[in-house]
Amino acid sequence: MKDRISKTIDFLKSEGAPQTPLCAYIYDLASLTQRAAEMMSALPENCELYYASKANPEAQVLAALAPLVDGFEAASGGELAWLNECQPQVPLIFGGPGKLCTELELAVELGVEAIHVESLTELDRLQQICARTGKTCNVLLRMNISLQGLPSTKLTMGGKPTPFGFDESELAAVLQVIEHSASINLQGFHFHLMSHQLDRKAHLALMALYFKTFKYWCDLYQLQVPLLNVGGGIGINYADPEQVFDWRLFCAELAKLITAERLADTKIRFECGRYITADCGYYVMQVLDIKHNHGQYFAVGHGGTHHFRTPAAQSHDHPFFVCRGQAELSNNAYFAYPEIKQQAVTLVGQLCTPKDVLASQQYVEELAIGDYLVFTQAGAYAWNISHQNFLMHAPPLKHFMN
Repeated sequence: MKDRISKTIDFLKSEGAPQTPLCAYIYDLASLTQRAAEMMSALPENCELYYASKANPEAQVLAALAPLVDGFEAASGGELAWLNECQPQVPLIFGGPGKLCTELELAVELGVEAIHVESLTELDRLQQICARTGKTCNVLLRMNISLQGLPSTKLTMGGKPTPFGFDESELAAVLQVIEHSASINLQGFHFHLMSHQLDRKAHLALMALYFKTFKYWCDLYQLQVPLLNVGGGIGINYADPEQVFDWRLFCAELAKLITAERLADTKIRFECGRYITADCGYYVMQVLDIKHNHGQYFAVGHGGTHHFRTPAAQSHDHPFFVCRGQAELSNNAYFAYPEIKQQAVTLVGQLCTPKDVLASQQYVEELAIGDYLVFTQAGAYAWNISHQNFLMHAPPLKHFMN
């Protein structure tokens, strides 16, 4: 893959302005479709996989995934409209707190597969929209339940006070409202208590908790609902890329759990994002300057966290490799531009803030001005979560490899 990225960099440089340092996102669509196909093939028979588009909503990414996954998940009206515009044939589900009435109206108008309801207020607004339009809609109730001693992750959205989902104490009242509604069809429940899950066994234990709770509520309230959405949350270990969540083994163990819990007739839906797209993306910064300051080396790249916020958002040193350049930025007869060999160097961008750091004190064999810093695992929660307009730097190029 390094050779392929290097050749792509050479192509982008040959196509661009010769004197403009390179800054680009490169997406490998072939690896993306391979990952999605492998995930789909491993799923137990009664399971579905929806793509959580907030991870990466690029039109080319959506087009690559559309034939493979069961649908897309949107977390805003903007995403909902964009997904429908790009891939109108793909089933959609709509979640997230604080939905505007206009967003709920759009979801009802589009006839989405399900709306994940977060509160009684939201449920009331949805009923009013259905009454006014004469339409019905399918809903899942997002629930925030106790983790019952299960280990949490670095990003936990449930099992504690959060703005996400219903408290279990509200469930009886919510079900009563739905029972008396002619326009709301309860399809089941939605759980998404944590993200960044790296531990396969811990995630399987979380599934067991979801299954137990689902069955208990169905029995307690005499419900016959066909669907359980277990969210996503499968993580990527940016600090140690060699540690990979074993999806295939997880699915094999999940199939046994489904059989043991007698849930083969219940549709179980996953909505994954980061785990699907992270590995397909690369962020490239060409080195503009190398400095030695207070005993440490710094490499300043053409770009930064305004393009690629992932390392700052996750508080880690992002994995990378170096592609050697042609020293086109170093041609100056009057000054010997610095080059470092077998040194630790901090990789930074162009922003006027000391927080613009992508990796701190990382060893490199050699690095010179004009070389390319290639950050891997940049296909999810990267460009689309970055503060792109800060300092009004130009955006990166985008290139999609098939």
